[in-house]
Amino acid sequence: MTMERVTEPDWVEHVIWWQIYPLGFVGAHPADPPPTADEHRIRRIVDWLDYAVELGASGLALGPVFASRSHGYDTTDHYRIDPRLGDDADFDHLVSEAHQRGLRLLLDGVFNHVGTDFARYRDAVDGGDTSWFRVRGGTFANFEGHDGLIALDHRNPEVVDYTVDVMRHWLGRGADGWRLDAAYAVPDSFWAEVLPRVRAEFPQAWFVGEVIHGDYGAHVRRAGFDSITQYELWKAIWSSLNDANFHELDWTLTRHNEFLDTFVPLTFIGNHDVTRIASMVDNPAHVEHALAILLTIGGTPSVYAGDESAYRGVKEERFGGDDAVRPEFGSPHEGVGEHGQQVFRAHQHLIGLRRRHPWLHTARTAPLHVTNHGYVYAARDGDNTLIVALNVADEPMPVSLSELGFGTAEMVAGSGAPPPDVVAEAVVPAHGWLVLVPR
Repeated sequence: MTMERVTEPDWVEHVIWWQIYPLGFVGAHPADPPPTADEHRIRRIVDWLDYAVELGASGLALGPVFASRSHGYDTTDHYRIDPRLGDDADFDHLVSEAHQRGLRLLLDGVFNHVGTDFARYRDAVDGGDTSWFRVRGGTFANFEGHDGLIALDHRNPEVVDYTVDVMRHWLGRGADGWRLDAAYAVPDSFWAEVLPRVRAEFPQAWFVGEVIHGDYGAHVRRAGFDSITQYELWKAIWSSLNDANFHELDWTLTRHNEFLDTFVPLTFIGNHDVTRIASMVDNPAHVEHALAILLTIGGTPSVYAGDESAYRGVKEERFGGDDAVRPEFGSPHEGVGEHGQQVFRAHQHLIGLRRRHPWLHTARTAPLHVTNHGYVYAARDGDNTLIVALNVADEPMPVSLSELGFGTAEMVAGSGAPPPDVVAEAVVPAHGWLVLVPR
């Protein structure tokens, strides 16, 4: 059954996020000694804004920027910029410079838990009011076994009011939306109380919940998110490429179409919490396949900083295991080899294609040809169509447009950057890909 669609701000149709993890990006964490506010490190991000525009991005998605002790997800003061990054004036400067370039700004809000230096928690530990926290048998509940992340009690109306006020505060300072960290661990009823009150003052704000598993559509309907992180698709993209099993991707895109009946997911092939796509795929040539999928299907795409230049990095399940995927950045294009430059150009080209076809935001896909090693699908919205052909075999893959129900098509993108040409028959190179527009 087709559900009534959740509305989202009009500007989201056109946004392509470039995601940054600020504490790592500017070398503020891990760092010994940590930088101080008078180093104004968050201003280093301003030096990369022209690069983001050059890439084709139209939004900057920031990881945590609020006061914390370590990685940013142990917030100690939601109203204060992390002193390792700078101060309020530095944040205002970043917002101003981003908006001058037409870049939207997304903040990362941690409202499931707080750090152990959070003032109300310190007071509670010292015998004060414990009502803001989940206490079981005299013990403060934490987030997924992390002693430094203290779980809030989302049934407390004061916690609701606090979250509303924090969100409004930073939207009033120029943010355009919020990523809601660990939204899956928070009752949907909490967001259903919070978000309408924030939207009442900021109707053009966008809210995306971090949800890993489960019924994404149900969360959207119950909580009122505009979007949810599409982890199912992320997994299917890299594993179908590695396993030469495009049936998995095809099945997941069927699910993806169903999500689009309710909301437009946040789509990605990399972020600050997962192994980088260049390290995740077994064959370096397949990084571009993953990118081609990301930018030719429905969704609100996000590119994790460094992935556009084929940065490598493996996430490990240990203390400090995220550091490899959250490195410090020097200057744009610094140390990027030939493969990285090629991947950057592919990003530019495919992002440009995406921006020329904004209807892809809500496009549904339909399989035209599926084997283990080859996949051809159509992305459609109304009268608009793109044909995408992916090949992970060691041999070229012929594509007959007439057999797929088309006449001729123009090749607009592909591995090896084929010149624009109108064809009735196409050949996808071994481990190559093509994007065609039917005529």
